[in-house]
Amino acid sequence: MFIQTEATPNPATLKFLPGKVVLETGTAEFRDETEARAASPLAARLFAIPGVKSVFLGYDFITVTKDGADWQHMKPAILGNIMEHFMSGQPVIASGALGGSADEEGEFFNEGDETIVATIKELLDTRVRPAVAQDGGDITFKGFRDGVVYLNMKGACSGCPSSTATLKHGVQNLLRHFVPEVQEVEAVA
Repeated sequence: MFIQTEATPNPATLKFLPGKVVLETGTAEFRDETEARAASPLAARLFAIPGVKSVFLGYDFITVTKDGADWQHMKPAILGNIMEHFMSGQPVIASGALGGSADEEGEFFNEGDETIVATIKELLDTRVRPAVAQDGGDITFKGFRDGVVYLNMKGACSGCPSSTATLKHGVQNLLRHFVPEVQEVEAVA
């Protein structure tokens, strides 16, 4: 098994491409070992490596964010754990661990804004998310109120030094161009 590694715009995050489908649908982000142990055998293996701060799973990639440790020491252990996981035949996500669409829970917008929100989500899904996935992250819709679009930054995008520029110059300009009601874009935790 050959696993490719790519740098991301976030120096604290590396993207690993195992050459296999990681998640058939959606994404999953784990920010602590307890959460990972309960939901994902793969993420739990990665959190066992000292210095792992978060694990993000996409369709065909895994991004790992470190907490101050050196990639030179962490990378071989991460590659080994990913390879061991896929060779073991264990599932990436424990059965029933990510039931339903958690992304849509907690969304907020006014009743009359359904058409605007549908257009925003369509633009995010077709134009923004594929580009962001190339960098090992994801951006999802959280809400729309008073001309402000609220987005969740995940994976390599979370805590990335260039995420503000991506939001303000890329996503905000795109949404303003196609949806005149959008005045601003903000990241939410």
